[in-house]
Amino acid sequence: MKGVTASVEPENATRNLYIETYGCAMNLADSEVVASIMADNGFKTTKNMLDADVVFVNTCAIRDNAESHVWGRLKEIKHTKKSNPGMIVGVLGCMAERLKEELMEKQQLVDIVVGPDAYRDIPALIAKVEEGQKAINVLLSREETYAEITPVRLSSNGINAYISIMRGCDNMCSFCVVPFTRGRERSRSSASIIKEAQDLYNNGYKEVSLLGQNVDSYKEENEQGNVVCNFAQLLEKVALVAPDLRVRFSSSHPKDITDEVLYTMVKYPNICKHIHYPLQHGNSRVLSMMNRTYDRKWFMSRLDKIREIMPNCGISSDVIAGFCSETEEEHQDTLSMFEYAQFDFAYMYTYSERPGTLAARRYPDDIPNDVKLRRLQEIINVQHSISIAKNNKQIGSTHIVLIEGNSKKSDQDWVGRSETNHTVIFPKDGMYQKGDYVAVKIERSTQTSLIGKAIDRYRF
Repeated sequence: MKGVTASVEPENATRNLYIETYGCAMNLADSEVVASIMADNGFKTTKNMLDADVVFVNTCAIRDNAESHVWGRLKEIKHTKKSNPGMIVGVLGCMAERLKEELMEKQQLVDIVVGPDAYRDIPALIAKVEEGQKAINVLLSREETYAEITPVRLSSNGINAYISIMRGCDNMCSFCVVPFTRGRERSRSSASIIKEAQDLYNNGYKEVSLLGQNVDSYKEENEQGNVVCNFAQLLEKVALVAPDLRVRFSSSHPKDITDEVLYTMVKYPNICKHIHYPLQHGNSRVLSMMNRTYDRKWFMSRLDKIREIMPNCGISSDVIAGFCSETEEEHQDTLSMFEYAQFDFAYMYTYSERPGTLAARRYPDDIPNDVKLRRLQEIINVQHSISIAKNNKQIGSTHIVLIEGNSKKSDQDWVGRSETNHTVIFPKDGMYQKGDYVAVKIERSTQTSLIGKAIDRYRF
């Protein structure tokens, strides 16, 4: 994901801020927190980097190609800075945490480096740079959740908004750098989350997405350390904010998706029937090396349970091709798992070794790149066939769609998502507008979209 801020002008704004965001939805949510902190300190956001007094690049470190892209972008910004020597350039987020020394000293591309838990310190760091010093704060926190900060909604369509419910991750998957860049898990209070959801609804938003590295492990604790609100209970509280406020969530870890969560999803019509259910691999030995805490059989049984409770639930996934020591037979296990799982959609990648992770320390990255790419393409081919077949089966069915805006291909069509997270496109007829819920009968499909005709307005 790459996002550039929309223009936001607080009353006391005297300076300009430009933010580029790379990576996951959590990074976009973090950029919205940063924009809020900066707005309180006299900065308005701008779409034009050339107008900016401060430029921030919010980064992702999950894969090598994501970091490579950011390095290239920072060099471009350094060239731009020649025409504006007073511009302050900073790197935020996961890459800042992981590569602080190289960013600041070896490459000399930036003035400020700020980790995900240090955004409150940004105004002080800017002041330090203005005094002629480099500025850095990448300390991780066990408490920081930014719970009371109202995010500035950047490039918002006014319909969908993210709510970060927790930070960090305790799972320690061997391939993942997130626990090292974002720290340990900690959850926001349910009261602050409900307030944010209510405020969004009062301001016309129709859908909120609850975000966390592993939302199903959300837990609010009292002073005695007792859990007073788990994720299923939080889902219910958000659903009760308003019957026509749709609720989504991402991401989940298969080991933490409880029956209580599933039955809560069934209970409330405004909780979307979609689960991102990351597989990562189809072979039990490789899953053990990845420290995923489940095996092939367990994943399949849990998937069966989801479909037993919610037969029409949309299910997406993640998978990694070419993990350390993966054999051809183990790769075939991933292909057969895709056939069994029948995911609606999947994010599919080759293994990218991340320095500092358990896999990097313990396992040689010994699969040749051409083999990784060939195996990835085989997975993609299987998933593409599944997606086409599953979308074709939707022809003749009716989906409840929240209109998000114009279709990318034509301003004569609306686009929105169904509760199962299908992208749905249908012609405008003058009866509906952005933010409306519409029943759409599907007439045809592509690999990525359902195309139909509006039947009537829908009310929860």
